[in-house]
Amino acid sequence: MLKKHPAGLWVLFSVEMWERFGFYIMSAIYVLYMDKALHFDDARKGLLYGLFLAAAYLFPLLGGWLGDRALGQLNTVRIGLWLMIMGYVGLALSSAEALNPFYTGLMLVASGTGIFKVNMSVFVGNLYRNKSDLRDAGFNIYYMGVNVGATLGPLAATLIGAFFNLYVLSFWAAAVGLLIAVLALEIGKKQLTEADSNSTTVQKQIAQNKQDMNKKESFQRIVTLLVLFLIAGLFWMPFYQNGMALTLFADRSTVTYTFLRPETYVMFNAVFILLLTPPLVAFYSWLRKRNREPSTPYKIFFGLLLMALAMGIMVIASLSGGNVNQPVMSPLWLIMTYLFITLAEILISPMGQSYVSKVAPQKIQGLMMGGWFGSTALGALSSGLFGRLYSSMPHHAYFLVLTGISLLAAVLVLLFMKKLQRFAQ
Repeated sequence: MLKKHPAGLWVLFSVEMWERFGFYIMSAIYVLYMDKALHFDDARKGLLYGLFLAAAYLFPLLGGWLGDRALGQLNTVRIGLWLMIMGYVGLALSSAEALNPFYTGLMLVASGTGIFKVNMSVFVGNLYRNKSDLRDAGFNIYYMGVNVGATLGPLAATLIGAFFNLYVLSFWAAAVGLLIAVLALEIGKKQLTEADSNSTTVQKQIAQNKQDMNKKESFQRIVTLLVLFLIAGLFWMPFYQNGMALTLFADRSTVTYTFLRPETYVMFNAVFILLLTPPLVAFYSWLRKRNREPSTPYKIFFGLLLMALAMGIMVIASLSGGNVNQPVMSPLWLIMTYLFITLAEILISPMGQSYVSKVAPQKIQGLMMGGWFGSTALGALSSGLFGRLYSSMPHHAYFLVLTGISLLAAVLVLLFMKKLQRFAQ
């Protein structure tokens, strides 16, 4: 089955894996570093957490324009990688007495991440121009690369924390991961040439697409995507509690072990994706052969229900003792929560990117993919702003609000299902 996929997918898999290695080292320790090394209060941590993630997912709008209209995907990806390397170095040089490198590093990592991510997703979509039936599976495989890195990053942060107890060493490790990503890109760039927006092949497709699609259909496709972006923003708000409320719950309410520290739990999300994605892709393949595979909008609907279930587990965990900020709760509560968050993510994140690559008019595909990440920015910012309330309201009430938001998003999918289904195939 894997032989049917383009060779360029494995290049993107490797580059994305090492970029995510760096990003998820930072995700694992970002709030903890602000808490324990910089001594920020929860309100400041929540604001900076939300602003950083929002910036990381708003810069794709700029990255989409650069990839579509100016530099092409390959050159824009290169720029993003080097910005992130400089950003992690800045973070590694920061301290409570030297906050300028911290803030500069945050901005460089956020901007680099944003213009990198959107163009990687466009690359994947372009690889499947003539293999649309494999597009969802291709995005699932690519997403595994995301999560190999997302597994290795927190694991590296855990080991560095256990043996050295120095957060800045983790930032240096992130910079090294990005250097390996640059090397992987340069080695495999020939496999990506024809998927770049500057290539003759893609330019011909853009011209053909303009002939085949009238202005009315183009407008309808854009409106459909805007509806999806709104719904996705509601999903990302509870999802990004992984680096905020769930990390604080792990730090303050959960029993800590030598190799199961607060920064370790983010890794479970990635591990579960690696374990669950292959059988899920195989299951989709089995259903596809029988013409029974659910459409992308229905996958997104079921993902939102699973996110509501995950937040519901945290409501119960909080009522069972987690409301008291004492390290008495079993790690199994968080691990079970991450299991359902992961199932939700598999059904929404790669499927959403696949849907955008199907529906967006070819000429503005990068911009529309940037819009997808813009919805992530909205959810991430909301997550951080809401996270400022973690210490000022009972934890069960906090997670109950997030459960309700997930259910609201699921209802919206049902209300707009007909519109979402129209361009799903």
